[in-house]
Amino acid sequence: MKKVCIVMGSDSDLKVMQACMDRLRAFSVPFEVRIVSAHRTPAAAEQLAKNAAADGFGVIIAAAGKAAHLGGVLAAYTTLPVIGVPMGTSVMGGMDSLLSIVQMPKGIPVATVAIDGADNAAILAVQMLALSDGALAEKLLEFKAGMAAEVAAKDEKIRAQFA
Repeated sequence: MKKVCIVMGSDSDLKVMQACMDRLRAFSVPFEVRIVSAHRTPAAAEQLAKNAAADGFGVIIAAAGKAAHLGGVLAAYTTLPVIGVPMGTSVMGGMDSLLSIVQMPKGIPVATVAIDGADNAAILAVQMLALSDGALAEKLLEFKAGMAAEVAAKDEKIRAQFA
């Protein structure tokens, strides 16, 4: 199975990205975590992206705040899918990060999830990897069936309460 590379621009992103790691573990998807800055360590970002496929990665998840250039820099140097996780910020609540990530120039796409959407980033990465992994696709089906069962149980409880 291909690995997921979780890259954060700063260790301050670790708390939010824990949800991503937890979700990948739940699906038994291997991952590695790196701290690489698009601005302070651009050469390291370039090398990580250029070598990611050869290093066994199938997807890169990039978490960054403020200017949030990390995902775009990584995407410029790899053909692997890159998922951007905009981090909430104190100045604009993460809207600055979100807008930075979604406004990529033509030819350098970065898939984007919600502000602090680490859990969805992991699920999206699992969906991408499941395209070539039937066992992982089965786990996704079970996961989605479990979510549907939870909603149905809550619906039944609420309907009974107000019947």
